[in-house]
Amino acid sequence: MYEFDFADTAFTTFALLRQAWTAVNKASEVKLAKAGLTPEKTAVLWACRDFPGTITPAEIARLLFRENQSIAGLLNRMEKEGLVKRIPKRKGKPYTEIKMTSKGQQLVGPGVEIMKKLIKEFASGLDVEQQEQLQGLLRVVRGKGLEYLYIEPSQSTCAPPGQPITL
Repeated sequence: MYEFDFADTAFTTFALLRQAWTAVNKASEVKLAKAGLTPEKTAVLWACRDFPGTITPAEIARLLFRENQSIAGLLNRMEKEGLVKRIPKRKGKPYTEIKMTSKGQQLVGPGVEIMKKLIKEFASGLDVEQQEQLQGLLRVVRGKGLEYLYIEPSQSTCAPPGQPITL
């Protein structure tokens, strides 16, 4: 692995951020593949399982920080695999709902446990104070990205403002 050290500190920071995310995502892919999942499928199933109330494709896109069309394609593949089912709009329900199938329910538990273990392992190199500092720094970087895209950060609909989401 190359250890980049650019003359401009911003370039080194960006390279490290990209490398860190790529390494974490690849490690997740390898571990989840053993359970027949991908990080994206696991995230959708986890959202379907734990989201309070009805979950829609648009809400999944917001939760996963993805475009609606990307989620639509992912849901198409997951539906073909028998992991989720779309329940079309109907009287009194002006939106498509996403429900997990029994196959999705069988896979979500092991997938979430793999992810929780990985998250704990990745975070174990930092104490709580360092994690909180990193969270603050990442919020700034995320905010700059959202500014560039002209998107306002939104509050979670999973928990009241200021309250952590329990997993």
